[in-house]
Amino acid sequence: MKSKADYGLDAPLVVRRLALGGLALLCAGIVLCILPATSQIGWLRPWALRGITASIGCLATAGVMFWGSKVGKLRLRDRLLATFSWRGDERVLDVGCGHGLMLIGAARQLTTGQAIGIDLWKKEDQAGNSADATRENLRREGVAERVELRDCDARALPFEDGIFDVVLSSWALHNIYEPAGRAQAVREICRVLKPGGRVALTDIRHASEYARELRLASMGNVRRSWPNFIFVTPTVTVFAEKPPAP
Repeated sequence: MKSKADYGLDAPLVVRRLALGGLALLCAGIVLCILPATSQIGWLRPWALRGITASIGCLATAGVMFWGSKVGKLRLRDRLLATFSWRGDERVLDVGCGHGLMLIGAARQLTTGQAIGIDLWKKEDQAGNSADATRENLRREGVAERVELRDCDARALPFEDGIFDVVLSSWALHNIYEPAGRAQAVREICRVLKPGGRVALTDIRHASEYARELRLASMGNVRRSWPNFIFVTPTVTVFAEKPPAP
């Protein structure tokens, strides 16, 4: 389904620096190649060619990351959510929902259920990131009545134990820089998940760490997806299930 929402540009500073750096290297390499002095000074020409080669790498990486933000992550989202068997009455939590990519995808699966998205909405993580931008996306996608947004920290979720059927998180937990903080966030996710509930943590780093913490929390069927390179750095999803109540 074609999306009407704008899910933002991920890692905007990185994309901007790669693009500007690539253009600068390309211009410098071309100038060096056409300067008469380059043919007279032997070491200049190899450096000019290296600059052009490096510029192609920077620009290609920026292009892949831009495509990943606008197209790739939507396709990955749809494939991931299709792995769940939805009833329509689930209660879903999206931890670090940003512009609402996973949140909206999950809300589309619901009829009588509810989805809740939490975030701190930091703009350095995603261009134009804000709760208002997410609300606009919810309106555009026609799921606002099934979704609630809250401003809170993944390390201290303001929810009772065992109330969510599904907990999702995408490209968010790595922004908690301390390992102890990430471990606390995973423990909180496990705490609020119902017995028999399912979790999917998608990220560009720390997949092994998430899997370890899920196992320490007595989660079952912990497994990892194959890496996906939509942001150049491999994206991996860690899945798990909370054992049913005795």
